[in-house]
Amino acid sequence: MSQPFVLISIYIITMQLTILFSPSTSHYSSPSPPATPFNESPPTSPSSTYSEWLSAHATYYSVSDDTRDGVDGACGYGDTHRDGYGITGAAALSETLFVRGQICGGCFELRCLEEDVPFDKRWCVSGSSVVVTATSFCAPNYGFDAESDGGYCNPPKQHFVLPVEAFEKIAIWKGGNMPVHYRRIKCIREGGMRFTITGSGIFNSVLISNVAGIGDIVGVKVKGSRTGWIPMGRNWGQIWHVNALLQNQPLSFEVTSSDGVTITSYNVAPKNWTFGQTFEGKQFKS
Repeated sequence: MSQPFVLISIYIITMQLTILFSPSTSHYSSPSPPATPFNESPPTSPSSTYSEWLSAHATYYSVSDDTRDGVDGACGYGDTHRDGYGITGAAALSETLFVRGQICGGCFELRCLEEDVPFDKRWCVSGSSVVVTATSFCAPNYGFDAESDGGYCNPPKQHFVLPVEAFEKIAIWKGGNMPVHYRRIKCIREGGMRFTITGSGIFNSVLISNVAGIGDIVGVKVKGSRTGWIPMGRNWGQIWHVNALLQNQPLSFEVTSSDGVTITSYNVAPKNWTFGQTFEGKQFKS
């Protein structure tokens, strides 16, 4: 065999091996990790907005208003006063801010926009602010234009509906639809996170409330003594669910907030837990 033929053969074999094992041309790769069940788009990290004041408007509701049921319910908390958010601490947010319930549990500081125009200054409580929690949804009314009195909560409006007691901490109630500044802040809560378990059979629904720190939750897992960690899906607001046989075993929960912090509460519910009970776990730092 001649030397040129040997060299050509070696070159061809070398090229074939290079093509076969080159990472850039391989026909096989490790399988992609499975998508997280009930995956949601992660919200923008709120850490950059702690000291950044943004513009919005605020109106109010009173205890006797027919809208009170709507203000209490869209996040699943039910009786917000009983659950520790206080009479003045619960607020409904417009569609732009509500983000389909992902903001539920987040805390906001509001103050009257005194520097807007001289007319508004008459209705502001100077130097005062109020802290509220996102507990419900102010639904848009597309029968009205966003700039009209009936379209306060229409996109792209950033709007808060406050209890009148909270509204009066920053403005005179006769002022009506008031321009405000708002910013995200850390939530301060007493005690640990609360896990209220409801459902039937293999359907388990868990309301997570009294959450400190950034306040809103983006991921939840549950673990029984006879199971591994099971991701839960957001049902609505801060109610999470999973189909699994979890009865007759202690339950642990792993909760991740929107700023990426994860807290694990082991054996929160005892082996003999029943539907309708509420249990207290660990808490995020404020």
